[in-house]
Amino acid sequence: MRILYFTRSDSVHDQRFMAALAESGHEAYVLRLYEGDYKTPEGVSAIAFKGIKGSLRLLQIPGLVARLKKLLEELKPDLVHAGPLHDLAYLIAKTGYKPLLSMSWGFDLMRDVIVDAGMASRARFALAHSSALITDAQCSAQKAIELGFDENRVCIFPWGVDIDKFSPQAVVTAGKRWREARNWQDKTVLLCLRAMEPNYGVDVLAKAFAIAAKKDPDLRLLLLGDGSQRANIEKLFEDAKVSEQVHFGGRVPNDALGTYYGAADVYVTPSHVDGSSVSLMEAMACGLPSLVSDIPANLEWVRDGENGWVFPDNDSVKLADIIGKLKHDDWRAMAHQARQDAQEKANWNKNKQKLFDCYQFVHQLKKKDLT
Repeated sequence: MRILYFTRSDSVHDQRFMAALAESGHEAYVLRLYEGDYKTPEGVSAIAFKGIKGSLRLLQIPGLVARLKKLLEELKPDLVHAGPLHDLAYLIAKTGYKPLLSMSWGFDLMRDVIVDAGMASRARFALAHSSALITDAQCSAQKAIELGFDENRVCIFPWGVDIDKFSPQAVVTAGKRWREARNWQDKTVLLCLRAMEPNYGVDVLAKAFAIAAKKDPDLRLLLLGDGSQRANIEKLFEDAKVSEQVHFGGRVPNDALGTYYGAADVYVTPSHVDGSSVSLMEAMACGLPSLVSDIPANLEWVRDGENGWVFPDNDSVKLADIIGKLKHDDWRAMAHQARQDAQEKANWNKNKQKLFDCYQFVHQLKKKDLT
């Protein structure tokens, strides 16, 4: 098949999808909406396209649709794989080109369509003109069904991780060295990789850690990433006088993350909205029990008391209480269960076959429509 993958820019997830396409045997193309200098894997052809700067604006839609329609008429793909729903899938839907395999990125269905009427309208339009929907979580699939999409045309595809690269054995040595360099050998180390933006609740974690760290000087928090809330979060730690118990690691390349998973005892994701979090899967694959907010996507992965702990979303007091009691729980049993769950549910090499199965499903639907 000739497949066009239409995405915003070039995230780690995009690279993973393109790498899978490159080795699939399909004739693969990638089209990016945003301007930029992007790396395209060998085996995938990047389409020259004058992209936009910043988020899609309504005034840009007619011109983009006209240009995309011409491009599609020339390329003639067997299917277009596009998402998020309210911008990229919507643009393809407006061209009238079929078949369209729309993809939810989690936040579009679990937040954007709830808080913005315009996004909800565009997502509905995209779904109404999609041959199938691919999503990474049951909760996102259910939201699409509530918006009127046929449940028989939903492909649930947990994106997964490289469970050999992210494994206890692969990360333990580098992690141990990192802890030793900071004299954290006998500390309880929490790790969070979420962006310091409102959707991801890192400020809630910061408030909770400040409470718990005042009571327990052996607690440590390792924060990676960055975001608009960073200055406020740093000030919160300073005001609580626990800054010395926190390490800000900044943005870290995906290839270097193993060191930090190996250095941590517990992974924390306090998100208010999410699909299946890849960093959560990576942490589980590395044998880390996880402490997560009780949003639907997290509950598809973490079971309280079995492979981690669950706290009420946005409740920093309850989160602080759990953090304060972590050292008294049996991490070894939870770590073993987390790794086992990752092997069973988050194996990218196994899960990516579901992507190809979904492509084949859409291709068969196209054949039926032509007969």
